[in-house]
Amino acid sequence: MVAALDAERQALAAMNIDALVLATGDKQRLCAALEGHAANDVDAECRGLLEAARHQNEVNRKVRNLLAANVAARLDALTRSPGLYTGPRARTA
Repeated sequence: MVAALDAERQALAAMNIDALVLATGDKQRLCAALEGHAANDVDAECRGLLEAARHQNEVNRKVRNLLAANVAARLDALTRSPGLYTGPRARTA
């Protein structure tokens, strides 16, 4: 999982959509494999790797969000229509 997350980070950095799709597929397969294991079956070494994977996933999530915000800002600037690519906002009563 750590290797798949590292591949995802590299794909995000390079903005390589093909590599990102491959990394996403790898992550999904690994998550499906991990779902079948009970948490109490994990030893200390595996817990350390899982914690490293959790941290890397959080870093990747933040990078994805930054890239998405940057793309949205560029699209807004190009279209001169701020908020055109944002979802509808919930009304507050």
